[in-house]
Amino acid sequence: MADKLVIVMANTDPRNGEELGAPIFQASVAAAMDYEVEVICTATSGRLMKKGVAEALTVKPGSPKSVYDFIKEAHEAGVKFFCCSPNLDLFDMKAEDLIEECEGIVGGAYLIEAVMEDDCKVLTY
Repeated sequence: MADKLVIVMANTDPRNGEELGAPIFQASVAAAMDYEVEVICTATSGRLMKKGVAEALTVKPGSPKSVYDFIKEAHEAGVKFFCCSPNLDLFDMKAEDLIEECEGIVGGAYLIEAVMEDDCKVLTY
């Protein structure tokens, strides 16, 4: 059995809040089950790692919790969030623009290595 779960958020569009709940919630659940969990935000979902973006989004209209609240809860449960390096250029971001919960910036090789060398499972959204 794998000890690590890598969740790749690539096609999850921050403009559609209802798409954001499941991957972040499942990351929290896996962390609560004592799995090592990493969420790699790439492509459009890379915007979530920029300060101010997730704070302005909700999973459901009228919800008192922002997407950032869900990210903070997942992070507190042990989930590590990463931003894919091409997102910096794509969305005019710098490392200092990233939310506190973002563990760092990773490239494509990081993901390939994690999948090929670690004992992990991958979910893609």
